Amino acid sequence: MPTWNHIMLQNSSNPSMEQLIMFHDHSMLILFMICIFIVYMMVFSMVNKNFNYLLLQGQEIETIWTMAPAIILLFITIPSLKILYMMEEIFKPFMTIKVIGHQWYWSYEYSDFKDIEFDSFMINNSQLMRLLDVDNRVMIPFNTPIRILVTSADVIHSWSIPSMGLKMDATPGRINQMFMNINRPGIYSGQCSEICGANHSFMPIMVESINMKNFFKWVMNF
Repeated sequence: MPTWNHIMLQNSSNPSMEQLIMFHDHSMLILFMICIFIVYMMVFSMVNKNFNYLLLQGQEIETIWTMAPAIILLFITIPSLKILYMMEEIFKPFMTIKVIGHQWYWSYEYSDFKDIEFDSFMINNSQLMRLLDVDNRVMIPFNTPIRILVTSADVIHSWSIPSMGLKMDATPGRINQMFMNINRPGIYSGQCSEICGANHSFMPIMVESINMKNFFKWVMNF
């Protein structure tokens, strides 16, 4: 089951999510310092009794409050661009999984293996995760680059797994692409993140990461 850290984000399962959590901490530290400074200046202005009736302009001050936000934005933008390019990095995948959203379940096709297609429905009375477990999980090997193709058969859905930092809209008539590379075994859950109708909250996602030997056993026994 997913555990939670001090910032209320699920523990990462791949390098991309690790970088996203670090960037979250980095950004929150900057925002916290800005808020403290603004509160200090507001309180100082309210309690200050001094006035300068001869002050017509303050070019130095205007320069500072123009340059300071620009510098702060650079400290936020540069790490975010690094993570963005890392998440969009194109590499040669070991296999491709096609994800198709329906009202209200997911279908999966393993394009590199013949006749591996299945639907994934929510289990109502699961003992593992209530309203998050499914009858057919997505089985993938860990430490393996995998390409995910996401589309929809009816309305707009969104395939999302928070612990992997993955979220991609499933749009009818369009195929969106993303990559994953899980670095440890485990079971990871997600949900449709786009309001898609009455049973939107009842189409969970469950991915199980296993070693390569067990993955090929699953393929042979499918």
